[in-house]
Amino acid sequence: MLSKQSIRGTTKIHMNGELITDKEVLIAESESWTEKEESFFKKMIRQGGKFNVGGRKYFIIPNNNINSLD
Repeated sequence: MLSKQSIRGTTKIHMNGELITDKEVLIAESESWTEKEESFFKKMIRQGGKFNVGGRKYFIIPNNNINSLD
């Protein structure tokens, strides 16, 4: 099961075409996932992209906040 800390607040997550604003929705969805699906989802949170997990379609846009040292 996912935790609130594993879902970054600045990452935009769409499930079945709808933007998810409440982390509890994703936590409830993750209760039925296998360990492999959960691990894949966490990877995709960092990386971003389109994929299916647990019969749902996800589209994740990570926050690529790259600070330069200039």
